[in-house]
Amino acid sequence: MQTLENAAKAYPGIRGAIIHSDRGGQYTSQLYRDAIRQYGIQQSMNSAGGRCHDNARCESMWARMKSELLYDRYDTEEMTTEELRTVIWRYFVSYWNNRRICSANGGLPPMVKRQQYYDSLKKAA
Repeated sequence: MQTLENAAKAYPGIRGAIIHSDRGGQYTSQLYRDAIRQYGIQQSMNSAGGRCHDNARCESMWARMKSELLYDRYDTEEMTTEELRTVIWRYFVSYWNNRRICSANGGLPPMVKRQQYYDSLKKAA
């Protein structure tokens, strides 16, 4: 609860943020749910009930984004919430989806791989 309160004080524009967690009792309690609702935060939880591997890909994605986009490039302490949202949005919509090479996709960006998939469906039909 204190973490939420501190975040709301430090970042007045936190309304609309998404907080991801496992299904631990501290995150499913009515007190916690009331608090995130009060601050306008959307809750996201894994579906299977607390397996750490459920969050691994998401955590890896955020770590990559931080190292590729933010660290040593922007002084996030000096940015407004809206500026930070814009930078992150552009990173994912433009770079991550369309240009970033993904080893799990055979070295192709996600949108290119997705288009190949849809093209293969058309050929199969």
